Amino acid sequence: MNSRHDILIVGAGPAGMAAAIELRRLGFAPLVVDEQSAPGGQIWRDVERPRPDALRNALGPDYAAGAEVAGQFRASGVDYRPGTRMWHIEPGLRVFLSQAGKAFVAEPKALLLATGAQERPAPIPGWTLPGVLTVGAAQILMKGSGQIPERPVWIAGSGPLPILYMRQLVAAGGQVAGYLDTTPRGAALRALPHLRSALRGWADLRKGLAWMRALKAGGLHIEKHVTDLVATGTERLEALSYRTADGKAHRVEAEVLLLHEGVVPSIHGTLSVDCAHVWDEAQAALRPALDDWGMTSVEGLYVAGDGAGIAGVRAALARGRLAAQGIAARLGREAGAAEVAGARAELRAASASRGFLDAVFPAPGSSVEIPDDTIVCRCEELTAGEIRAAARIHRGGPNQVKAVTRCGMGPCQGRQCGYTVNRILASAYGQSQADVGFFRIRPPLKPVTLQELAALDEGREAP
Repeated sequence: MNSRHDILIVGAGPAGMAAAIELRRLGFAPLVVDEQSAPGGQIWRDVERPRPDALRNALGPDYAAGAEVAGQFRASGVDYRPGTRMWHIEPGLRVFLSQAGKAFVAEPKALLLATGAQERPAPIPGWTLPGVLTVGAAQILMKGSGQIPERPVWIAGSGPLPILYMRQLVAAGGQVAGYLDTTPRGAALRALPHLRSALRGWADLRKGLAWMRALKAGGLHIEKHVTDLVATGTERLEALSYRTADGKAHRVEAEVLLLHEGVVPSIHGTLSVDCAHVWDEAQAALRPALDDWGMTSVEGLYVAGDGAGIAGVRAALARGRLAAQGIAARLGREAGAAEVAGARAELRAASASRGFLDAVFPAPGSSVEIPDDTIVCRCEELTAGEIRAAARIHRGGPNQVKAVTRCGMGPCQGRQCGYTVNRILASAYGQSQADVGFFRIRPPLKPVTLQELAALDEGREAP
């Protein structure tokens, strides 16, 4: 089956929906595909679903705002196909997708990837034990099915998301046993150069500070500058051990641990077609190199949302509109100057505090040692020690390590180990993380069945 829409949008989160709404306003008829069963992406997951008042209040007004955008998206009349996976992109913007067990090909004139971000891998000894999850996974359970942990949870990591989730969890009736803050010392000094721009985004920062003040007032136990975190247990998580800034070792009983060390752009799609990428030092991650409209180095391929660089939901909406305006201009229909200026102004305002946040909550660098017995590649059950041994013997980079160990060849395609391997090799080789680079991405981007491949008929119009 072949889809001949001129524009294909992959992802129906904030950026994808904003782009679709803008393109419909400009007279285009894009096709929007998304893996989820309803629009919203991760940030607004299941936002259209009716909720009990207690859960709706716990998720807060920023989450509820997604319902209006989803409503506009539905009302736009866009061709929207939920439950659809993109699993390959060929040169010339031939895009392979699967829906309901059947594969089809789209050949648009413009392709917009609005596939968002993922949580950065946070490997510690014991992170594969039952009872250890990520903060993002716990938040998905809350948004998707209203589930919250029955017992008090320990949260460990750094960044704005743990603070937001703790506020939501407590408001929903859950309990936080304690917050093990792994943010290193020196936040004020790191953030000082970004103070002026941060003041332009003060409303967002003030919101986070208010959440933390409320949590402290409620008796939240916080340990600052935590290092050497280890999860232990036989059949499941039973205890945590860690070291505090004063050098003292601690051990506490635990049944649930939620980890988080920031988020990184989803780059597998752009890497797979050899788009140019840049290493973002502030976020310690790759992001695609984009022009002012969000177009990559591959003609006609655009990126919007956190896949273009982590900046949050307001920036994602603005980037979606800008990408749509850029696509429209490329296809011969210019957006109004006022609309373009408005989207650019909104993007600047939404991104104002980003440098400040990146400085306050830096990503773990190659200097943070990962113990040899820690699982790095969960798919192949490879440890940091095995990666280091392969690096010593087969010096050359992530792809050489991948070839001899199978690290990154599992179902996740390196999403859960790629940046950890990058950190380990940077330390082992005495190189920067930017110089070490990332895995070469091979198709398929997502698992695809033989049944789907057998059903692929490139000569007929998609339903």
